[in-house]
Amino acid sequence: MLTAKQRDLLNFIKSYQEAQDHAPSFDEMKDAVGLKSKSGIHRLVNALEERGYIRRLANRARAIEIISSPPASDQTPPSDSNVVHAQFGSDGTRSLPLLGKIAAGTPIEALSDHSNMLDIPATMVGSGEHFALEIVGDSMIEAGIHDGDTVVIKKTDIANHGDIVVALIDEHEATLKTLRKESGRIGLEPANRHYQTRYFSNDAVRIQGKLAGLIRRYGN
Repeated sequence: MLTAKQRDLLNFIKSYQEAQDHAPSFDEMKDAVGLKSKSGIHRLVNALEERGYIRRLANRARAIEIISSPPASDQTPPSDSNVVHAQFGSDGTRSLPLLGKIAAGTPIEALSDHSNMLDIPATMVGSGEHFALEIVGDSMIEAGIHDGDTVVIKKTDIANHGDIVVALIDEHEATLKTLRKESGRIGLEPANRHYQTRYFSNDAVRIQGKLAGLIRRYGN
């Protein structure tokens, strides 16, 4: 699945190549999708390459090969209104919306799909709005969060230094990381020594929730 920005960039690269016979520059990409910095374009290009939509050719300027086009079913990330209240069951369970997948490595979008629900013990969460996301990646393994796990998130836009949060970057990419608040910037820290903490300006990161629980399935 692609975010709206990723899909817009892929379509722009494709149409530009068809007209010019080479890929656009990063400045042209930035202007085309309405981003303020090249770093945002770098993240989008990396995401498209990781998902197999493009291939960057080494040692060649403006060399990007389009491998596939986005499917029509791609969806955009959720807004705050996409989070719904959990429902309580008569058997002591609570039904949460399973909104999709979130990266614990390279950020990807948290997709909204209210057709999927997850029943958990009601004692696992307290009051407030909650939702669930499936983890993709290994950058939080030293915090005990593995690829394929399901995390339960309490919806909030307030978090403290050291909390594990769902952070929305540039309003279109979401990731699960440990929040580090520093003077003039925000760090999103992985729990895997092979990954580095990434830093952003305060206005580039919006907190969407805090980790409230973890579910792991064993076997098939």
